[in-house]
Amino acid sequence: METDMQKEEHADVHDDPKARDLLQAAFAKTARWQPDFKGFQADLRVNVNGKETKGTVTVKLPRDITVTIDDADLQTWAQNQIGMIAGHRGPRNFQESDGKHTLTLGGEEQHPLGQRINIHGDGMGSWYRIKDNRITQINRNMPQAAFTINVEDSAITQDQHNLTTRYTVYYFSPKDRSLKNVDSFSDTHVRVGNSDLPATRRIISYEDGGVTARTLTFENHMML
Repeated sequence: METDMQKEEHADVHDDPKARDLLQAAFAKTARWQPDFKGFQADLRVNVNGKETKGTVTVKLPRDITVTIDDADLQTWAQNQIGMIAGHRGPRNFQESDGKHTLTLGGEEQHPLGQRINIHGDGMGSWYRIKDNRITQINRNMPQAAFTINVEDSAITQDQHNLTTRYTVYYFSPKDRSLKNVDSFSDTHVRVGNSDLPATRRIISYEDGGVTARTLTFENHMML
């Protein structure tokens, strides 16, 4: 929740049409499921450092994710991961997301990852980088957590939209910005009807002083 001081600071910031145009163009080029998308079912395989467990998953929008698997902890983890996929891919318009906030340019036009866009008033201290109509970096700084997402690769869908296939998340201490954990994501997709559905997700994580490799494999998709 924003403090009164934060609200006053945001009241003094004026929206920059150039920043808005850049972010809206990138938003429009980002692949999402179509507005009439109802969801899908699939068989699911979860592999953690070589140990594989089988189950099923049902995804219904906006946030109804059901994973059936004989491991409570693994089930929770898989539901969270698939919920994150659905949250990013679900249909929504620009004004429902970042477009409802005040947007300004942050300079650094020559940065390798592109122009900085500041998001004012979202309560997360967010700022992005944009290059070639694609969001290449996302930064959020909250009292309890801080992270940077670098988008490293993407595919072009049949609909000529950008669909992220590889990205890395760096988690920092909000107090001193020391690096805590790192997650590296690699995704593949399969076209079913008019939708690009998840086929695989591999996550290589540094956590608690060790490295863990996990995969989610989706098979036998059925549209709802």
